[in-house]
Amino acid sequence: MSGRLILAGNVIADLVIEVPALPERGGDVIATRAGTTAGGGFNTLVAAGRLGTEAVFAGLHGTGPHGDLVRAALAAEDIATLLAPRTDGDTGFTVALVDGEGERTFVTSFGVEATLTRADLDAVTASLRPGDLVQLSGYGLVLRDNGPLLADFTAALPTDITVCLDPAPLVADIPEAVLAPVLARTDWLSANAREARLMTGLDDPRAAATALRERLAPGAGVLVRADKDGCWLATPGRPPVHVPGFPVAAVDSNGAGDAHVGAFLALLGQGHDPLTAASAANAAAAYAVARRGPATAPDRRALAEFLGEHPLARALFGTGGR
Repeated sequence: MSGRLILAGNVIADLVIEVPALPERGGDVIATRAGTTAGGGFNTLVAAGRLGTEAVFAGLHGTGPHGDLVRAALAAEDIATLLAPRTDGDTGFTVALVDGEGERTFVTSFGVEATLTRADLDAVTASLRPGDLVQLSGYGLVLRDNGPLLADFTAALPTDITVCLDPAPLVADIPEAVLAPVLARTDWLSANAREARLMTGLDDPRAAATALRERLAPGAGVLVRADKDGCWLATPGRPPVHVPGFPVAAVDSNGAGDAHVGAFLALLGQGHDPLTAASAANAAAAYAVARRGPATAPDRRALAEFLGEHPLARALFGTGGR
């Protein structure tokens, strides 16, 4: 049986606004489309759940319109919530501006998820089972009160729990005293090229993957996501491997990185080797960016159809790509 994916992070509301281009400072632009959906770590949980891994939200959620939206979205995807709703505030939100090339720019306003307590994390720890995968995000580590608590929580996790860290766009703002113990316990680090550059000072994703691998424990691995170019996979004792992407016409990159992380962890937890899981994660992310909306990761059938007769389909689903 595969382990569950436990998100010890944030699921918030995404106000997604599509614009032809970002306005100049002090300027304005007319949106072509807008809508509010569940976002943040929701996309990671959805990607894992649709590929057959049990997904659990172990973060905070509030009482109000955003909290109601998040809980409804989680329930629609059969994703359980571990902690009870907070009654002292609402869930936060992100404004995601998606430009004409599909690139996204964020502004985030946190709600109750910024008020994590040790008791909350004790409840998460008590719920864990051997073989579970715990997903952390830099969005939690950057918060003044949450960061130290999450660092202590992560450092104390037993060795039969797999820890994955997505450093997120604000990684440069995470205090070293918080980031260092998390990296020391991280089994898999999945970063996009910008985040990898911020963490290493290196523009080349291959070199950044190498440098990041050296910052982790001896048995840990690294993925540096390179959008349409796929990703770089760095595992112990081997040079980084380029895992090719799947060319598609991108219409919305919002949530693509989360889809990649969720798919990778789901398939890794189901017993696939890291290279197969990384290639499948590339395919899941490509599928997602070719569709509008943040939670557009494929289920197993959709991924099999997307892959067609690609050899990866046989590795994942057996003969005939199913």
